Amino acid sequence: MVTFGDSTKSDNVSSNKKIAKNALFLYFRMFLTMGVGLYTSRIVLQTLGVEDYGIYGLVGGIVTMFSFLNSAMSSATQRYLSFDIGKGDSIKLQQTFNATLNIHILIAGIIFILAETIGLWFVNYQLNIPTDRLNAANWVYQFSILTFVLGVLQVPYNALLIAREHMNVYAYISILEAILKLIIVLILVKFGQDKLILYAVLTFTVSFIIRMLYKIYCKKNFKESVYKFYYDKAFYKELLSYSGWSLFGNIAAIARSQGSNILLNLFFGPVANAAYSLTVMVQGIIGSFVGNFQTALNPQITKNYAKGEVDTALNLIFKSSKYSFFAMFILIVPFLYNVDYVMYLWLGEVPPYAIEFIKLALIYSLIETISNPLMIGAQATGRIKWYQIIIGSFIFLTLPITWGLLKIKLDPNIGYYVLIGNSIIALIFRIIFLKNMIALKILDFFKKVLLPIIFVTLISGIIILSFEFKFNTSPFMQLLINCIIISIIVLFIILIIGMDKLERKYLVDILKNKLFKM
Repeated sequence: MVTFGDSTKSDNVSSNKKIAKNALFLYFRMFLTMGVGLYTSRIVLQTLGVEDYGIYGLVGGIVTMFSFLNSAMSSATQRYLSFDIGKGDSIKLQQTFNATLNIHILIAGIIFILAETIGLWFVNYQLNIPTDRLNAANWVYQFSILTFVLGVLQVPYNALLIAREHMNVYAYISILEAILKLIIVLILVKFGQDKLILYAVLTFTVSFIIRMLYKIYCKKNFKESVYKFYYDKAFYKELLSYSGWSLFGNIAAIARSQGSNILLNLFFGPVANAAYSLTVMVQGIIGSFVGNFQTALNPQITKNYAKGEVDTALNLIFKSSKYSFFAMFILIVPFLYNVDYVMYLWLGEVPPYAIEFIKLALIYSLIETISNPLMIGAQATGRIKWYQIIIGSFIFLTLPITWGLLKIKLDPNIGYYVLIGNSIIALIFRIIFLKNMIALKILDFFKKVLLPIIFVTLISGIIILSFEFKFNTSPFMQLLINCIIISIIVLFIILIIGMDKLERKYLVDILKNKLFKM
C-alpha cells in the first residue's frame, strides 16, 4: 500500500533528510545556472544573430544524434552504481565503475568515428545552411564533437557522484562554471571576427575545465574511481545486455528530439532552429526546478529496491510523480499567462515560432514529469527488454508521423502536437508495465496521483481563464502582480484539491517545525 505524509516502518528519516539536503544544493545550483543562462543566451543571440544562433543549435544537435550509444550506457551505469551502493558491496562497486569506464572509452571512439564520417557528410550535404556560413558550421561541428567525447568519458564519474549523493559538489563547481560563462559573453562581445567560431571554441574550453574538475573530485574522494582494469565476461555481458535494450529507447528519444530539429531545418530553415534552441533552453530551465528534486530522489528509488524495500521505492515513485507535476505546474501557469511579455523582456526581439513552440513544449514537459519516476522504477528492476521495445516504439513514431503531417500541412507546431499525444500514450503504457515489474497498483496510482493532477489542472485553468488580471500600473509591475496572484491561486487549489488530509498535515508540521527553529 502506497502512503503519503504518514510514517511507515520502512521510512528512513536519514534518507529523507539526505534527499532534502541534496535537493537544496541542486536548487542552489539551478538558480545560479538559470540566472547566468538567461542573461548569456540573450547576449549570445544578439551577438550571433538569429541565423548563426540557429546554426549553432542545429550543428551541435547533429553530434547529439550519436548520443544514443552513450545515453543507453549512462542509464546502465547510474542504475548499477546505485544498486551496488544500496547493496553495500564496495568490491562490486569498484568493479562496476571500472567496467563502465572501459565501455565508455569504447563508446567515445565509436562516436568519434561516426561523427567524422556520417555526421560530417550530413552537415555538409544535407542540412539547409547558407553557403557563406558552411565553413563556420564545420568549425562548430568539430568543437561540438570534442565536447561530446569529453562528456562521454565523464559519464561514470558523474554517475558515481549522483549515486553517492554528493550533490553539493554540483553547486560549488557551478559557481565557477557560471563565472566562466559570463567571461565567455564578455570575450564574445569584445573580440573575434567570426563570433560563431569563437563561441564554439570558448564553449569547448569551459566544458573541458568543468569536466576535469568533476573527475579530479571523484578520484580524490571515492576510492572506487581509481582506475584498475577489470574484465569479467559475464558481467560485461550483463551490462551490455541491459544497455542494449536501453539503446532502443535512447535511439527513439534522440530521433524524437534531434530528428524534430532536423525536420524544422529542412522545412523552415535555420530561423526555426533558433526558435527550437530557445525552446529547449526554456524547457531545461523550468524543468530543472523539478529535475533537481527528482535527481535527489532517483538514487533512493534504486537503492530501496536493491535492499528489497519495494513499498518504500513505490512510495517514492508516487511522491515524485505527483509533487513534481505540482511543482512545475505552479511555475508554468503564470509563465504561460504572461509568455509574450516575458519573452520580450528576456530577448528583446523574439524569433519567429518561439512563443508557440514554448507553450506546447511546456505542456509536454508537464506530462513527462509524471513519467520520469516510473522510468526510474522500471530501470531499478533491471528487466527492461519489453519495456524499452514498447515504449521506445511509441516514442520513435513521433518522427515519421511529424514528417508525414508536415508534408500535408506546413505548420511548424505539428511536431509538438504529435509529441504531446505520444507522451500521453507512453505514460499509460509505463503505468501498465510498472504493474507487472514492481507491483504498482494502477487504481492506487490513478487515485493518488493522476486524479488530483487532473482536478488541479482543470479547476486552475477554469478559474484563471475566467478572469482578466489587469491593473493600472507599469507592464513590469503588471507581470509581477499577475505571477503572484496566479501562483497563489494554483498553490491554494493544490493544497485543497491536490493533497489529502495526511499530506496537508505533513506539510503544515514541516512548516511549523521550520518556523519554530527560526
